[in-house]
Amino acid sequence: MSVNEGEKAPDFSMPTDGGGSVSLKDLKGKAIVLYFYPKDSTPGCTKEACGFRDLMPDFSKVDAEIIGVSKDSVKRHDNFKAKYELPFLLASDEAGDVCERYGVWVEKSMYGKKFMGIERATFLIDANGKVRNVWRKVKVPGHVEEVLEAAKAL
Repeated sequence: MSVNEGEKAPDFSMPTDGGGSVSLKDLKGKAIVLYFYPKDSTPGCTKEACGFRDLMPDFSKVDAEIIGVSKDSVKRHDNFKAKYELPFLLASDEAGDVCERYGVWVEKSMYGKKFMGIERATFLIDANGKVRNVWRKVKVPGHVEEVLEAAKAL
């Protein structure tokens, strides 16, 4: 499955760091930056999360809720969030259902070996639940700033 700009965002409900939970319907009326990343505490994922953390005041001005999603456990998310003082939710999609619905669970290749994993991707969802922007195969440098500019245009 794949999600494209202009489509209704697939619903989700996931446990989050701190023993909470988040669902799309609970965030109705807010812009959402839903970003998928491969793994907590890896170099690229840490850099991306810290980028969102550092620009959080700017995202708050446009009333955009940031949610990071990986297949890591809630406990790993708790540790990652505490270590890097991340001020936004980290959602755990251990079963991979949400990754499948958003089309980010893909075949990857490293050193000639093929495996399944999360493709780094970001979805900007407007207050009405419509996908306004999609970034796939994200390269971390400059990405957070690009997402912020798109969020300002909502």
